[in-house]
Amino acid sequence: MKTELCKRLGIDVPIFAFSHCRDVVAAVSRAGGLGVLGAVAYSPAQLELELKWIDEHTDGKPYGVDTVIPAKYIGKGEGGYSKEQLEQMITPAHRKWINDLLDKYGVPPLPDEVEHFEGLLGWSEQGGRAHFEVAMSHDIALIANALGPPPEDIISHAHDKGVLVAALCGSVHQALKQKSAGVDIVIASGYEAGGHTGEIASMVLTPQVVDAVAPTPVLAAGGIGSGRQMAAAMALGAQGVWTGSIWLTTQESDAIPALKRKLVAADSTQTVRSRAISGKPARQLVTEYTKAWESEDCPGYLPMPLQFLATADATQRITRHAQSGAEGSDALLGTAVGQVVGQMNAERPVSKVVYDLVEEYVSTIERLKALLDD
Repeated sequence: MKTELCKRLGIDVPIFAFSHCRDVVAAVSRAGGLGVLGAVAYSPAQLELELKWIDEHTDGKPYGVDTVIPAKYIGKGEGGYSKEQLEQMITPAHRKWINDLLDKYGVPPLPDEVEHFEGLLGWSEQGGRAHFEVAMSHDIALIANALGPPPEDIISHAHDKGVLVAALCGSVHQALKQKSAGVDIVIASGYEAGGHTGEIASMVLTPQVVDAVAPTPVLAAGGIGSGRQMAAAMALGAQGVWTGSIWLTTQESDAIPALKRKLVAADSTQTVRSRAISGKPARQLVTEYTKAWESEDCPGYLPMPLQFLATADATQRITRHAQSGAEGSDALLGTAVGQVVGQMNAERPVSKVVYDLVEEYVSTIERLKALLDD
């Protein structure tokens, strides 16, 4: 099952697992895949602590880090804006509407003693670069970037350290830009995928990207949660699979119990591409929150990074309220997740998810081979 990419990275199986949870990342790497920590959720100081923990819990197995250096956002090319300047761009109408929505669902303010989320995180080149610098101080095997080609100096620095560079795309045009920029791995992220994604389905996108960027290796992303789907991705020419959603309901995941219950209960019709998280289209669980952002009284989405900056406090309040267990407290609670959520029907340990992916992959290949033998 080892592809050429597995050999380059020193992993046993071509399963790449994106997660914001360090426990998931370490567990996937220990199981033979490559765990990749999503850095955007952390401040640089927090990221340093997370990576230090992963260093100590992977048994020497390789892992990666995913950053976000967007190609387009407010302030791009203008030296960037300060947080204070960006705060002033959020209209009073947006602030009032968000607070009114929380009041409608009985979501209380955060207690004074609770530390507030950082509202900017990595949704800018400055934030992404800060995460990159922290990542480069650790012995990582891979650095991945979303929402555009990584800057030339980022790629060069990574290569100087012997780190492979991956980047996500949602179209052939974007894939060619990634290859031209010099990335080592192109991740073809289909319409079904959770988080930021384009409009082309994986079954169509993957082979097109494989052909367009050859011999650059491609990972397939979007709608992959079983060994059969993994076999399909490999049949389309991918050298591995980039997975994210399926780790949210693992035992190691730090998703709160209320969220795990909603994910396990959801089917594949209950996701939507919405700008509610970041200002750019990202697939997420359908909730009263996503519906509200599409309502007639909503003042509209804000561009990146203003959308997350405007809603960071609300997100924290929603999550905290859902943990109370009160009736209806999880109405606004959601997360980025792909259409594969319909297959996430139980909470399992990470090692079991990896094992099941590999076992079903092997049985699928054997079944197809038997068709030829007959």
